[in-house]
Amino acid sequence: MKLMKTEDAVGQILCHDITQIIKGVTKDAVFRKGHVIRGEDIPVLLSVGKDHIYIWENNENMLHENEAAQILCDICRNDHMRPTEVKEGKIELIAECGGVLKIDRDKLNRINSLGEMMIASRHGDFSVKAGDKIAGTRIIPLVIEKEKMERAKKAGGDSPIFTVLPFQKKKVGIVTTGNEVYHGRIQDTFTPVIVEKLSEYDAEVIGHEVSDDNHERITACIQKLIGKGADMVICTGGMSVDPDDKTPLAIRNTGAEVVTYGAPVLPGAMFLLAYYTLSGRKIPVMGLPGCVMYAKRTIFDLVLPRVMAGEILEKKELDILGEGGLCQSCPVCTFPNCGFGK
Repeated sequence: MKLMKTEDAVGQILCHDITQIIKGVTKDAVFRKGHVIRGEDIPVLLSVGKDHIYIWENNENMLHENEAAQILCDICRNDHMRPTEVKEGKIELIAECGGVLKIDRDKLNRINSLGEMMIASRHGDFSVKAGDKIAGTRIIPLVIEKEKMERAKKAGGDSPIFTVLPFQKKKVGIVTTGNEVYHGRIQDTFTPVIVEKLSEYDAEVIGHEVSDDNHERITACIQKLIGKGADMVICTGGMSVDPDDKTPLAIRNTGAEVVTYGAPVLPGAMFLLAYYTLSGRKIPVMGLPGCVMYAKRTIFDLVLPRVMAGEILEKKELDILGEGGLCQSCPVCTFPNCGFGK
């Protein structure tokens, strides 16, 4: 590109978008890349602060910002997302369905460390809805060496940085535990909370069993629901270290493999996640501590979207939740637009 005085640029070709910002009114391009400057354009360019301007000169070793942004977009994009039109050298990716956003963080960091280019995204491992913005890509200068973009392609490898795992339809079984509920001493206020949270997804509650604190009966309830075709079983209560709390033992006795009993998240430290294998299919069985019943947001809100998207979680993915795992119990909850779980 070549720098010249704006007054002398009539007939030249713009090599980048020219943005006009009017506070509270607009922030948009008044001229696009490739526009041939006319005499009547000069006052407009001067009014947006362009006393000097870059015009395009071909260089086979360089790429324009729009072309470079497209390369970065291709490195990022996967199914279930669409790119916006390039604007001011930037392309954004938009989710086309509801699901969980997965990010190859190593690739993202490698490309951002190359310099003169950037990919910015929302946090991974959280829900997105159709129409949500996932990421934006652009280079920092107006032009960049082709060789540098080749390095970005190499760093990106054969698989994209971003993936949206669509939410799946799941059949859910609920086991409510506790002598106090089983014998009718108190009303079950836990199950309605679970049903309400499941209503945000394509989930069908196919069975609800109530058990006392007899671990054998709890085990039988879980197995009964799996036998009815449950894709997921949620057990409420009985998760502490009190002598009457037998839910963890009952879950283990089903033959399910326990991933973790305990998570570095408050509220939700006594959370249990296990998988029951049936015909090669892993069925998540969760033990929810009592905090899920009364706290606005807990470990359940961090795990449920990922389970509904079909993820098979490993212990290490729960172990790293400590930083950001402390809910601030704000008077007005803005989750997930806050630091909880991030």
